Amino acid sequence: MSDPDYDIVITGAGPVGSALALMLAHYAPQPERIALVGASFMRRGASPNEASDPRSIAVNHGSIELLRKLKAWPAHYRPIETVHVSQQGRLGRTVIQHTDLNVAELGGVVNYTDLLTELHHSLASSGISCIELKHAALQLNEYPEVLADTRRIQAYMGVQSDGIRPKGLNKQYDQCAVLTVVKAGEPRPGWAFERFTRQGPLALLPHPSGANHYGVVWCCRPDTAAQLRDAPDTDFNTQLQSIFGERLGTLSVLGERAVYPLSLHAGPTRIGRRGIAIGNAAQTLHPVAGQGLNLGLRDAAQLAHTLRFWLTQPSQDPGPILEHYTQLRKPDRWLTTGITDFLPRIFSTKQPLVEHAAGLALFGMDLSLGARMPLAHHLLQGLRR
Repeated sequence: MSDPDYDIVITGAGPVGSALALMLAHYAPQPERIALVGASFMRRGASPNEASDPRSIAVNHGSIELLRKLKAWPAHYRPIETVHVSQQGRLGRTVIQHTDLNVAELGGVVNYTDLLTELHHSLASSGISCIELKHAALQLNEYPEVLADTRRIQAYMGVQSDGIRPKGLNKQYDQCAVLTVVKAGEPRPGWAFERFTRQGPLALLPHPSGANHYGVVWCCRPDTAAQLRDAPDTDFNTQLQSIFGERLGTLSVLGERAVYPLSLHAGPTRIGRRGIAIGNAAQTLHPVAGQGLNLGLRDAAQLAHTLRFWLTQPSQDPGPILEHYTQLRKPDRWLTTGITDFLPRIFSTKQPLVEHAAGLALFGMDLSLGARMPLAHHLLQGLRR
């Protein structure tokens, strides 16, 4: 069998796959031997009619620093300096501030399309081989490969960063997320809110579209989500206000509402002898605390660092190195998965003693910097090794 044309093939040109390619280019003697395969690649100055994702996404401090080093963090975003956590109908709340951790900001909210455009712009000058394919399934044969009509993209190692759902742990939450944008009558610059309700968490995040705009991620039962999606604007505003309160003054919905079912999927990091899954191909999480992308970027950063010496001799068996990477990622993956699974469940048990205990925990964290620091550090940058 002839040698592959590439050292690594990465399927999925989303934020995680693109960031991985940029980091690998830093270490690789021949960046052109790294193939990034994706459905499309964004470019600056594209017309509004071209592919555009309406989502905004929360990125923590550690991820922003990483993306800035890659010259891939957009100039336009909304910083998060304070996170307010509360529980509907129960006492107890906590506030995490950027000064607690001696950083300029805890994170930021950016338009998904803006982030992807910056990443792809950096890729254009990286030397990476960017290959556009609508369907890019990684096949784990003797050498990992992607088939495109009559073309075969083969490499010594393969990375699946999106495009498939992880197989392994599968948990359905019986919740949907209602996504929309609202205008606040009394905005608080730099503040983000996470409010736990008996149906699920409700987040309001500063939105890049305007200084008084907030992105809403409202997790609730599927029947409630359907009703909220179809409700007249005035009814939606009334229901949101009754749950969230008056912290931001009068809330008025802007634009459409989208509904997405929520579930947890987590599978093995190692796929085959020469393959690795990262990001959404390794785990898809509940959106509470906005940890999905941040965990995926840590997957990518650890993988690039682990492969830095292998890239100088890519024909050697990557198996031992990939096994080492798998062990390194276990603590962060399972801690983050556990937190995002535990939080929405513990606050929605509908058991008064449990809810009061959760409220006391929030109150205790608010009183003691030491008590809230572990959670604050994890939200800031995750578990890094």
